Amino acid sequence: MLGAGWLYGRWLLTNAEWDRLESFLLRGGTHWGRWNDHRRSINGALYRVRTGVRWRDLPERFGP
Repeated sequence: MLGAGWLYGRWLLTNAEWDRLESFLLRGGTHWGRWNDHRRSINGALYRVRTGVRWRDLPERFGP
């Protein structure tokens, strides 16, 4: 039986996708402190778009 976390892998960026995207993003330590982990935030946005879940109902693994 699959654990509850198996579904998340379908919605996450692969390492190859992340490598292509990362150079376009602002570096950490900017005045936008809530974006200090771009990959986590982008994965959360992609999860939301693909599943239709409300922002406040995103799993905690995608941030507060």
